[in-house]
Amino acid sequence: MSTNPHTLLGAYVLGGLEPADLALFETHLQGCAGCRKELAVLEKVPVLLDALPVPDAVALTDVPGSGAADPGVPVRLFDELARRRRTLRRRWAALAGAIAAACLAVGLAVGPLLARPPQPDATYSVVSGGGLQVNIDMARKTWGTELAVSGSSLPADGTLSLWVRDRAGGEDRACAWTATPSGKVKVTGATPIQLGSISSVELRDGAQHAVAVITVP
Repeated sequence: MSTNPHTLLGAYVLGGLEPADLALFETHLQGCAGCRKELAVLEKVPVLLDALPVPDAVALTDVPGSGAADPGVPVRLFDELARRRRTLRRRWAALAGAIAAACLAVGLAVGPLLARPPQPDATYSVVSGGGLQVNIDMARKTWGTELAVSGSSLPADGTLSLWVRDRAGGEDRACAWTATPSGKVKVTGATPIQLGSISSVELRDGAQHAVAVITVP
């Protein structure tokens, strides 16, 4: 506890006094016009000091030519300033770390979901003895059914088409494409027939002959 209340002015401005010194200085302040006048002048010092690095703030107290700090300015004032800044940096670092960890956790959880393509509602495939292979992924839509078609060893010339037959005997052409020399294809088609009403899907050549037939249970 200090015996000279006037020397507590600087620490009081920064709010760095211990309870006993705080009570002593506030009692002294009531009867000391000089301290009250200085306090009015120094009220904005914390804001100005916060704008400076601690070493620069301490350097302001050096007496020119002496290389020593002015004994009238309490060193504990700058110790308090440094302590506050260290605490603030730790809090910001902890907060930034927590935010980064939370973002990483959300990214790990959501990332795979965003990257994962929509899953089909049904998948069918057929393989013939000649190596021909056709795979069809079906997805329910409000307007009907979307069909993602992939195949290999298909006819290499002419026009191919995919036909969807419903359970009432009606049919609809979902898509058509020009055959590729490699015999491979990957196309997307659509039909107004709802997935639950599809009874079969046929791949036909240009002469409308069935090249492959998939029966839907």
